[in-house]
Amino acid sequence: MKSAAVWLASATQETVDEFISGLSDEALLALPWLFEFWALPHQLPPDGVWKSWVIMGGRGAGKTRAGAEWVRTEVEGARPLDPGRARRVALVGETVDQVREVMIFGASGILACSPPDRMPVWEAGRKRLVWPNGAVAEVYSAHSPESLRGPQFDAAWVDELAKWKKAEEAWDMLQFALRLGDNPRQVVTTTPKNVGVLKAILKNPSTVLTQAPTEANKAYLAASFLEEVRARYAGTRLGRQELDGVLLEDAEGALWTTAGLEACRVPVPERLSRVVVAVDPPVTGHAGSDECGIVVVGAVTEGAPSEWRAWVIEDASVSAASPADWARAAISAMERHGADRLVAEVNQGGDLVESVVRQVDPLVPFRAVRASRGKTVRAEPVAALYEQGRVHHSRGLGALEDQMCRMTVRGYEGKGSPDRVDALVWALSELMVEPAAKWRRPQVRSL
Repeated sequence: MKSAAVWLASATQETVDEFISGLSDEALLALPWLFEFWALPHQLPPDGVWKSWVIMGGRGAGKTRAGAEWVRTEVEGARPLDPGRARRVALVGETVDQVREVMIFGASGILACSPPDRMPVWEAGRKRLVWPNGAVAEVYSAHSPESLRGPQFDAAWVDELAKWKKAEEAWDMLQFALRLGDNPRQVVTTTPKNVGVLKAILKNPSTVLTQAPTEANKAYLAASFLEEVRARYAGTRLGRQELDGVLLEDAEGALWTTAGLEACRVPVPERLSRVVVAVDPPVTGHAGSDECGIVVVGAVTEGAPSEWRAWVIEDASVSAASPADWARAAISAMERHGADRLVAEVNQGGDLVESVVRQVDPLVPFRAVRASRGKTVRAEPVAALYEQGRVHHSRGLGALEDQMCRMTVRGYEGKGSPDRVDALVWALSELMVEPAAKWRRPQVRSL
């Protein structure tokens, strides 16, 4: 649902003028402080009954403003001296300084959001805010979880939970303290990070979630900031976390990790020895089918195998594709990157896979590969190449990298089939693993 401000921004000037002229003097004075009017959809509390509201978004997505405004709605009544739903609020951040400088005194903090007649007073000695109606918000540091043992609250605002060093302990102590009133609630504003406490909160049935990328709040962000972060992080796994607000999970025992993949991001050189396109076709071709993994990889294979390097150039995978669709997508990827071979797994389709490809391009250099070992066993030599720093990634491989971080020593722990990872493994096996094995194999000379 769009906010009134979004509707007004897209309205004609005549509509805007008519709306403004229809407001009373009192309404005009109150308008800047009516967050429900100005808020973006992800900044408004979800309907229904909930205990925890998690606002998860990219940097600058408006999370702090949403948290501050939610505290206002909890403590303020209809008039400045009327009681609100909450009387005792916990403000919990990583440190006391961060609570004070961001959540209270920050540009989007509580004081900046409060109208003059409802402005709370900051009592520095007691580290608390006091509203005209008697509501109190006390400051706590996640570095000292034990400080939450004893006090009690009917509301709490938790900021940047995912980066707390003692997140689980501080969160647990806060839950015991939320015991006042009929329906004590809390809001969590955080950039996502793969930490256990956040994942546990999100899985709790009493939790509701709103999400938004940095771009959602671009009207209030410097254009130079957006240009810089787009140029540097767009299409990277770190960008998906910090800009898109996506929680990226590394499975326990994963063959690849987020940190490792971010470290292997290196530009593709102008000259490559070989480029291949690898395909992992779906069993069927309808709306319920798995994806067709299509991955483009190039390599420089000069000198000894220890000197070889590979670059994952593009993930051209397609969803719910018919055989003709994925074959055209694979051939198109070959043409874009000047690939010299198409490699395709034929376990499911047999000769039909090559037949489908040749219907699109009868002359395509084609190699059929057949899996005789499990996915994890096939992936381990490729994962070893990454550990040695011999495989690099272009940007824009987020979906592939998500699957990679869910491929573990026990198998794939994501949904569906890891078709993109399978295609990656076939490509790197073709370019690096198998040629290196042949290079090292001693030659037998006849006498």
